[in-house]
Amino acid sequence: MAVVDVIKSCLDSIAQISEHVEGAILYLDSGCTESFQFAGAFPVLLKLGVRAICSLENMCSLDSVVNWNSNSDPALKIVVMTSRLLSDAHRYILRCLSTHKGVHQCTVFTSISELAQSAYPDSPLGPDAFHEYEILLLQDYEEIVKKNQKKASHPEVSNFQESLTFEDEGWSRLTSSEEDVSHSEATSSGKYFFGDSHTEYLGKKLVVSVHHFPMILCPFSPKVFVLPSEGSVSEAYLSAKHEDSLSPGLPPISTGVPPDGDDVPPGALLTAHFLYHLAAKMDLKTEIFSLGDLSKTVGKIMTDMSSLYDVGRRKRSAGLLLIDRTFDLLTPCCHGDSLVDCMFSSLPRRERTTSNSSMKGSKTQLKLVPSSLQRAPLDVQIPLGKILQEEKSDTNDSQLAERIEAFLGGWGACNSSPETVDLVNLCNKVHDGKSFLSEIQLLNGSFVSTETFRGTPYMEAILDRRTKDGALLVKKWLQETLRRQNITVNVKIRPGFATKSELQPMIRALAKSQSSLIRNKGIIQLGAAVLVALDELHSTRWNAFASAEKILSATAGDTSQSLGAQIGDLIHKSTMLGSDGDKKTEHLQGLLSFKDALLLMTVGYILAGENFPTSGSGGPFSWKEEHFLKEAIVDAILKNAPVVKLKFLDGLTEELEANLNRKKSEDTIEASSDLLEFDDDQWGKWGDEEEDDDKKDKKQAYSDMQLKLELLDRVDNLFKSLHKLSTVKRNLSLREGTFSSESNFTGDSDSNKSLIYKLLTRVLGKYDVPGLEYHSTTVGRLFKSGFGRFGLGQTKPSLADQNIIMVFVVGGINAAEVREVQEALSESGRPDVELILGGTTFLTPDDMLTLLMGDSSYM
Repeated sequence: MAVVDVIKSCLDSIAQISEHVEGAILYLDSGCTESFQFAGAFPVLLKLGVRAICSLENMCSLDSVVNWNSNSDPALKIVVMTSRLLSDAHRYILRCLSTHKGVHQCTVFTSISELAQSAYPDSPLGPDAFHEYEILLLQDYEEIVKKNQKKASHPEVSNFQESLTFEDEGWSRLTSSEEDVSHSEATSSGKYFFGDSHTEYLGKKLVVSVHHFPMILCPFSPKVFVLPSEGSVSEAYLSAKHEDSLSPGLPPISTGVPPDGDDVPPGALLTAHFLYHLAAKMDLKTEIFSLGDLSKTVGKIMTDMSSLYDVGRRKRSAGLLLIDRTFDLLTPCCHGDSLVDCMFSSLPRRERTTSNSSMKGSKTQLKLVPSSLQRAPLDVQIPLGKILQEEKSDTNDSQLAERIEAFLGGWGACNSSPETVDLVNLCNKVHDGKSFLSEIQLLNGSFVSTETFRGTPYMEAILDRRTKDGALLVKKWLQETLRRQNITVNVKIRPGFATKSELQPMIRALAKSQSSLIRNKGIIQLGAAVLVALDELHSTRWNAFASAEKILSATAGDTSQSLGAQIGDLIHKSTMLGSDGDKKTEHLQGLLSFKDALLLMTVGYILAGENFPTSGSGGPFSWKEEHFLKEAIVDAILKNAPVVKLKFLDGLTEELEANLNRKKSEDTIEASSDLLEFDDDQWGKWGDEEEDDDKKDKKQAYSDMQLKLELLDRVDNLFKSLHKLSTVKRNLSLREGTFSSESNFTGDSDSNKSLIYKLLTRVLGKYDVPGLEYHSTTVGRLFKSGFGRFGLGQTKPSLADQNIIMVFVVGGINAAEVREVQEALSESGRPDVELILGGTTFLTPDDMLTLLMGDSSYM
């Protein structure tokens, strides 16, 4: 029996479109680039005969001269692969066509299915979405060509500004500076563009085809995947703004009434279509189970899409378990013992290629929906350059800069483009004392799931490892690689530990020569990522978080007064840190910033909601306890105004900063006046001066009172959101029953486990799960309604009876849950079960703070 492998399915799908990509210039948008990077798809694409792989958003005319193959003929084909809706990708596709002359064929692959394209709210495309888009693209291309031909025949109107406006239909506006095309090679009859005949209709010779390519996902391993951060599925909102919603990036709090009809969020619609076609591509016939209101909606959409044809085909049976992220917000908010979680939180991320503010698609036209839901890119930037540098390596920097400058100078001999001149000028900045490596971020590595050590995939091996175990495994790989390369390193090795002083010399030794660097880039990048995670600055903050979360968890088992006091103490301590992440305060190890304290307060409120009944104030704490916390928050904001950039303070930040600066200047003046030895006060003040000072003081006091009242109002709104969090029970105390109702099922040792662990332990142990809904397929409903009266009814299947189980968390997952899923599977004694874990995105604690209190929140 074939093993289920997400990476293999993705690469197989790419191989199936070989006839389309062979000999073509391939344009990938940022979502597809992220997906193919994790899947290791770029070597496969080049083997299939792709001429060049280019960025869709950052395309330029030089893309046509890049050619990985020996064939030097002009490219006649363009293939575009996008993870976005066709309406959002339209302007980029049109820009590609208008830039490349002589293209006869344009093939567009989108990860959004044809039905989803048309069903998306306010979509400009109908039921036959792909065919309609082919016609629209040809029409727009024809309009551009006609305008360019008019410009060529009338050179006096060279400043003619082109713009295509499709705002009425939801299309994005094209930037005229990016549309302009050089027509020096085009003939007046247009034959160069469209061939020798049928030039009456200019678009006829350009063949456009649109296809569905569902396998756009980011696999961390063959059994773990998330969706691309800049794809339409992950960026579509999961809940509109209402009293039960927390963030557009999270499902609403479950009330037992799943959204239906026009209330279905676009994120639920796109997620359902993605999972349906993913299962179809992997030849799986899914029995769908859901937990949570939004997951039930996703499951219902998927069952409505099923047909007799789908069910009757020979496919492997699998169970699909859909879970709302809001059932367990505590796990992604906490700093668990996971090396991968620590690395993703410590490493910088790639900058987003596009911003949602530039997308004038349908989602910005809906009411009560944020204009942007921006997920953090999954592509981490491993700073290899900094790690490979020796101390005082100015000479090495200069030599490297000179080599690259010489290369760019040789390239510029044939074509001195502005980009080349800029890069050459960038090299010269080295002589001004700036590091060349930091300027252009040379050698910034990233994770690739298919890279292996003797057949052992790196990411798969460390994904479920704790921090210490994962670092030791990487250290072992480094040692074995050095041994195979016959490289000796003078470093003292301590068994059972992996420290920065041990790993860094080994990484530098492997990267000393160019051949060794290229040959061992996978383990070098991974070792560098571990170094960043183990760095004192990052590890100290992570450990401080973990310690504070343990204290809160232990205190939550006591009384609400003690938990409230602990939260208040954390807030007061955070004011000792002058600024968020300021290097001047690095010596204050163990202290957390005010933003960190807010994240810990979120954890505290979730814990309080699980352990204490709500009081009259609507929250888990008494009025007095909550008033104490509010005062602590107000004082902390007034002392940390420049660094508190949170959504509930929008519009108030400048006033807070001005107030803080004024108080600082007053304190400085007062302190300096105390140092004066002259006693001028003996003369006192004249009456008019004293009266003016009194008026000024009263006016300032009134202004301060207004500011504090406004701030108190904002803090009240913050605590209303915290009250929502306290209603989310991680132990699933639903109307149907309590998740831990059976005392012989869960013990104290499982109290800190994630919901996924508890749920899988229960499912694999064949216990009932309150609130778990089964979605009957088309055939199942037919048996139930029709043949059931003749005694041929279909029994309800059990998730535990499936040998393949796919768990998908609507809202996102983290690496700690990957480990606990493996633990649940191993403890169940079911080695025959293949378990796949997926999620909307990969979540870190900082991502959760952004979703709950930052720009991506409904606060």
